[in-house]
Amino acid sequence: MKQKGFVSEFKDVWILGGMRTPMVDYCGALGHVSPTDLGIKAARAALVKSGVPAQHIDSVIAGNMAPGDFDQFVLPRHIGLYAGVPQEVPAIMVQRICGTGFELFRQAGEQIQSGAADVALVVGTESMTRNPIAAFDHRTGFKLGAPVGFKDFMWEALKDPAPGINMIQTAENLAKKYGITREQVDAFASSSFAKAVAAQATGFHAGEIAPVVTENFELPGYAARGIKLPGKVTEVALDTHARVSPVEVLAKLRPVYEGGVQTGGNSAALVDAAAASIVASGSYARAQGKKPLARLVAAAAIGVPPEIMGIGPAPAIRLLLERTGLKLDDIGCFEINEAQGAQTLAVAKELGLNIRQLNVNGGAIAMGHPLAATGVRLTLTLARQMQASGVRYGISSACVGGGQGIALLLENPAYHA
Repeated sequence: MKQKGFVSEFKDVWILGGMRTPMVDYCGALGHVSPTDLGIKAARAALVKSGVPAQHIDSVIAGNMAPGDFDQFVLPRHIGLYAGVPQEVPAIMVQRICGTGFELFRQAGEQIQSGAADVALVVGTESMTRNPIAAFDHRTGFKLGAPVGFKDFMWEALKDPAPGINMIQTAENLAKKYGITREQVDAFASSSFAKAVAAQATGFHAGEIAPVVTENFELPGYAARGIKLPGKVTEVALDTHARVSPVEVLAKLRPVYEGGVQTGGNSAALVDAAAASIVASGSYARAQGKKPLARLVAAAAIGVPPEIMGIGPAPAIRLLLERTGLKLDDIGCFEINEAQGAQTLAVAKELGLNIRQLNVNGGAIAMGHPLAATGVRLTLTLARQMQASGVRYGISSACVGGGQGIALLLENPAYHA
């Protein structure tokens, strides 16, 4: 019987370039910036980086999970318009939780392969700080003595009501299943921090970051938007969570659950950020004389049990390799989202990955996981690292709340005839 899940394969679809904002700690310098404006900033920077005029964009595909303001419904449309994309070009919102950024590329690839578009602007944006305190029960009023149902949207969204556990507990389930210890998780987290600090010091991360400043986004005939940084902050140019984090320091942190392996130090950091990329057909790239960043080869998505949702990248990657005829040894670089340390280690153990090929510039534990932006960030980082290290194939992947996995396969243009 054919394995469930689906794979999209692309013959002549290319990532021309992309940029992102810095990833800034929760309640930090970007905490008051709308995810729409973060997305506009990243989109404008991606267009400049790739040298693609906004007028050439045929489709805007944007992702955002938690509403950061009351105009979230028009977030994709406003990102396109304020980035300079023609009014006639449509925009769509995409949602696959932590896999949203990867899904943006998948949908862009399908639009381009079908001929619906030649060039797509993909943008993932997330303000974790501006996750709302929300209530869904009070449209009909407040009854005397009844509980007032306002809750923290972000905290409540971490819980999957089907198995009755939250995302951290799913990682604890994987730690038990795969025999992963607290010491191993802390060591992995410490390594993630060290790699991120090193990549920051060498300037690798700076190559994909558009510094954020206070600025206006004008759209003739319409209200201006913009970014205003707080206080005396004039520029934010670096990821703020990366820091030297020795194992001895991480070991002192209390686990989230008594006897568990996950702590605040070995789980993904909460950050605010946006990332954007330009995806185009080969015919467009060749006609415009563009040197692509990577070829988008294929995308795979698959479901897994909700109670071990973090294992999702393993079957997604297996499905991707099976349908494309490649082997694990053919893949030179992996970017797998570090939702939790135990979860990432479980995926590596299940697949038999060479840990030295995984997240070589640090991962979400050190840098952060801005939900809808993460897949775009990982994929851009992967493409850049593939070129830096000269490998042919790379895979970016993530687990998805509710029990899914998603993965993208990229090829280094240097190897493509």
